[in-house]
Amino acid sequence: MYERNHVDEQPIAEDGHPLRPDRRNFLAALAATSAGLLVGGVPGLAEAASNRSSLQRQVVEMVTSMRRQGLLQPNEKTSWSVYDFTARKKVVSINEGVPRQAASMIKPLVAQAYFFQMDGNRSQVRYTDEVRTTMERMLQRSSNPDTNKIMDLVSEHQSRRGPPDVELVLKQRAPAIFQETRIVERIPTTGQTYRNQASAHDYSRFLISVWEGRMPNSKELLRMMALPGGDRLSKGVAGLPPAAKVYNKTGSTAMLCGDMGVIEIPDQRGRNHAYTVVGIIERPSRAENYGAWIRSRGDIIRRVSNLIYQDMKNNYRLV
Repeated sequence: MYERNHVDEQPIAEDGHPLRPDRRNFLAALAATSAGLLVGGVPGLAEAASNRSSLQRQVVEMVTSMRRQGLLQPNEKTSWSVYDFTARKKVVSINEGVPRQAASMIKPLVAQAYFFQMDGNRSQVRYTDEVRTTMERMLQRSSNPDTNKIMDLVSEHQSRRGPPDVELVLKQRAPAIFQETRIVERIPTTGQTYRNQASAHDYSRFLISVWEGRMPNSKELLRMMALPGGDRLSKGVAGLPPAAKVYNKTGSTAMLCGDMGVIEIPDQRGRNHAYTVVGIIERPSRAENYGAWIRSRGDIIRRVSNLIYQDMKNNYRLV
């Protein structure tokens, strides 16, 4: 069973205190009913429970500044998460446990569900050339029809209930990781998928487990997530060096702009350092001008990613 991270990843609220289950539910309800607050939460409460609390403060201050400038609207909520593999610490944790629309960020989780089935029944669930090509199109080109094909394959080897079978496999095999994940719909032909959900914390736990090789077929999943394609974590981020390698998946609809992935960069001695970045911006209704909205919100994620890189560079003398 892939049920636990051996790293302490206790969720942190925006006031920097670990969330007890009752307090987590209370804050999740508060976040769900509060609009126009700092990064979807409470203004000015920003300390992470680590020695790197300054990075969380910087992220909060940057997002607050962008709200004041009108770059983020009052009804837009955000979640941010950063885990530093070198320090083995969560260094940014903002609204992590709040379920948000998943959009195409659900696709690596769909692939993982298939790999779970392979791990449990290799005689029937095989990684054929056709399946590999389908997964590559799903993750590299964000192909919706290919995502539906993998969902159907997972369901075929489960109870034939469609997308809910994908969620069932994930939660059966790794319940401690996919706590706020909800998969209920195929990706429509129009690409307008709004009902599937996951939290930044789910993505964080997932990325950590994959990076550390504690998921079936972790290396293969990372290979596909590193294939050339779009990302908001490095492309267009002026500060990141060409040596940076990114393993990611974006999510884009008229109601959500997000990216989640691992960034790996060498230091000046050639030693690699890696960290996760999850950034999600969600609005309650469709943007009137999708193109302009998704570009501007993507730039916000890029600015935050650059801020995170600068902190990592200062700490580890990255190139």
